[in-house]
Amino acid sequence: MINRRTFGKVTGAGAAGAAATLFGWAGPSPAAASQEAPGTAKAATPVSGLTLAKNASFDSVKQVDAGVLNVGYADLGPADGPAVILLHGWPYDIHSYVDVAPLLAAQGYRVIVPYLRGHGTTHFISAKTFRNAQQSVIALDIIALMDTLKIPKAVLGGFDWGARTADIIAALWPQRCKALVSVTGYLITDRKKNQQPLPPTAEWAWWYQYYFSTERGELGLEKYRHDFAKLIWQNVSPTWDFDDATFDRTAAAFDNPDYVKIVIHNYRWRLGLASGEPRYDELERILAVGPEITVPSITLDGELDPFTPAGDGSAYRGKFTGSYSHRMLTGIGHNVPQEAPVAFAQAIVDADNLF
Repeated sequence: MINRRTFGKVTGAGAAGAAATLFGWAGPSPAAASQEAPGTAKAATPVSGLTLAKNASFDSVKQVDAGVLNVGYADLGPADGPAVILLHGWPYDIHSYVDVAPLLAAQGYRVIVPYLRGHGTTHFISAKTFRNAQQSVIALDIIALMDTLKIPKAVLGGFDWGARTADIIAALWPQRCKALVSVTGYLITDRKKNQQPLPPTAEWAWWYQYYFSTERGELGLEKYRHDFAKLIWQNVSPTWDFDDATFDRTAAAFDNPDYVKIVIHNYRWRLGLASGEPRYDELERILAVGPEITVPSITLDGELDPFTPAGDGSAYRGKFTGSYSHRMLTGIGHNVPQEAPVAFAQAIVDADNLF
């Protein structure tokens, strides 16, 4: 049985130590700033920095037909535990949560970590299905997975593509989302707004999306998919000292036969250079308006993440109208769950306790 209320309300100077004791971890914690909205339960200070077995992996990956996909996913914890679904980004895979998932499972949660379309063992059931990667479709993949697994409602957590997907589900189907943890805050895409230029430093961080808009970029991703991903990891997580084995474990997910098609379509679609499917036009119209997220939410920013819009969360604060907390993680880059697994796990438990 999960003692979520007790854990979620650990506060003050002893919070980091209490969380370490609960999870059985020890080690230094990077500084983190936390802001709670008035009227919310006070969340425990996130903790991070633990000694883990190097190159740990998930014991097994299950497969299930869900919607147009056969989805590969890790499934940890008791089958009757409250559900948590953790969503990875690009260029990453389920191993971004290889440390987070067992820690949450040990607290009694059932933790589902799926490969997104085009990654790992997730594959299209039909060769005729359009390899679509527009934002609404990826969210519908997760809804289909929840339906297949008979999960009516879950705590959703994600970063990068995964955060966007979790944000969309929280905004459009709040009845399916008990609480939300979103790295880099509100990531729902407005394609019209995407036509406007960003400051040069921000554009520099997005250099690869312009590369992908060209035929040369598509050929380059196909030929150098592993080298390309490693370069991105190094650029967006400058303090993350990952080794070759850690990278290679994830890079295997990029050998999916639809990987290049999905990645290229995703970035071209965002820039208005590729079309989605007309049947999703209404969903995209709603998303383009920037719908508010009303479910209890915690947002996380990595201080060194080049995509962090504002360290205090002010750039997207108004989009979260329910119980809310924001945390900035000092010294952490883009891949928050793998760089700071304790902080991410803590946020999931705390989000589950916001009211």
